[in-house]
Amino acid sequence: MKCPACKNGNLVSGYLEDLFLARTCDSCGGNWLMLEDYLHWLQRTPPQPLAASIEYEIMDSRQVLLCPVTGNMMLKYRISGSNDHRLDLSSDISGIWMDKGEWELLKSEGLAHQLNSIFTEPWQRRIQSERTAEVLSARYENKFGPEVYQKIKDTREWLLKQDNHLELLAYLIAKDPYSVKR
Repeated sequence: MKCPACKNGNLVSGYLEDLFLARTCDSCGGNWLMLEDYLHWLQRTPPQPLAASIEYEIMDSRQVLLCPVTGNMMLKYRISGSNDHRLDLSSDISGIWMDKGEWELLKSEGLAHQLNSIFTEPWQRRIQSERTAEVLSARYENKFGPEVYQKIKDTREWLLKQDNHLELLAYLIAKDPYSVKR
């Protein structure tokens, strides 16, 4: 089987870190695995504590990859909101392509036991929500300035903790809160 990423190497049968079946590219070092093999490993392996800093090099294929089995396009899924790396999934056969270093990245972020969750809609929706919040926060900070933005965030947090926060908010936004005119 040819490598879907570098297209030069062959996928050689073996085990990913002696954990579960995988095929590793003899050229770029990427890994092809079946979700079924990962899930079997997951059932018999308790989550491990995070290792102290792991040294690894990450490759990330940005182009669309074709499944080495079916030839169909694989879908890309973000791993987390804290990085831009994506895993490729062949949904036809539940095959996963991990570029070199992505397994180590998953371990370092405590996600090695959640690989199957990454491919779910709730996981991807949460990442998108986090990213949207980051973008909006940066815009507000740019618009208001860091000091004012921090002060308004603190005020908002305090306001929302008050039982009568809606009345307090109405008072604040009223042009003249002491007038009975409408």
